[in-house]
Amino acid sequence: MRITRAFRRSTALVAGLATVLALAACGTEDTDKDAGETTLGVTDTFPITIEHAFGSTEIKEEPKRVATWGWGSTEAAIASGVYPVAIAEQLWTVGKGNLLPWVEEAYDKEKVEHPTLLPDDGSGSTVPYDEFIAAKPDLILAPYSGITEEQYKKLSEIAPTVAYPEAPWTTTWQDTITITAKALGRSEHGAKILSDIDKSLADQAAAHPEFKDKTIAALYPAPSTISLYTELDPRLSILTKLGFKVAPSVAKLDTSKGGFYFDMSYEKVDAIDADAVVTYFDDDQQAAAFLKDQKALAIPAVKDGHVAQVVGRERISAVSPPTALSFDWSGGMPELVKLLSEAVQK
Repeated sequence: MRITRAFRRSTALVAGLATVLALAACGTEDTDKDAGETTLGVTDTFPITIEHAFGSTEIKEEPKRVATWGWGSTEAAIASGVYPVAIAEQLWTVGKGNLLPWVEEAYDKEKVEHPTLLPDDGSGSTVPYDEFIAAKPDLILAPYSGITEEQYKKLSEIAPTVAYPEAPWTTTWQDTITITAKALGRSEHGAKILSDIDKSLADQAAAHPEFKDKTIAALYPAPSTISLYTELDPRLSILTKLGFKVAPSVAKLDTSKGGFYFDMSYEKVDAIDADAVVTYFDDDQQAAAFLKDQKALAIPAVKDGHVAQVVGRERISAVSPPTALSFDWSGGMPELVKLLSEAVQK
């Protein structure tokens, strides 16, 4: 799961991703559309089979009522031209009954009826089967989630369900887009989304040569422990696209045994050897306190001021990891790129 549950404007990036949002905006009409509306046609031939950690799922025909669970598949579906009828509630980020801002903007721009919010306790560990049944989906997408095999089997009794490729909460943002687009029969649209994002990130890397080969670590501090994300986590993989390298110390300290994060005590944080670190905090007060905390100052990059602080739950969610829509959100990747540039040049 994303720890955030227990946890801009950059012209180059916006220009590079304009095509992505234009694709999602095709076909706007003056009248409201029902949830489940599509704006881009299929590019693949059904049936389609998706391999995943629990076996394989056959999707016999183009789905009309898609439900999503976990993180990122909602946005990947929208960017591929499909507006889900039911999506996971993002309780930690925006609270009960609210949509993520970039998701709400997408539905409203196309005048599509807002989706049903599937209750989530904030951890993604409890699946609301009754609500899934009531939504009457013909496809359930959970490629970046934490569903168990038992949950997968129960969901599959409701509708064909697509799980993650290998381990829970470790699917890359690229694979989330690719898997979602393929399951919807829109692989070409998924490839175009990724191509546009890759170009934008390459442009950002070129515009910020100060990132090249700098080592980086991503941290989620708590009062008594600090969590480090591993190379398996999409938060770090997106930073390598900008030119950074994951600090070797992260792998050396890793106690997760193949997980996407691990916890360590502050007594050991002086071993976090990185040119820069990214931290995530709910509010400015917490972020400011961290920079003055003697325990945190044991981290070399923090002591030297090479810290990019992502503050606020919406901003954290926009880059933890980015999704097909949050790349272009004003408080998302463009703001993080700016913070990173300032951090490494201090």
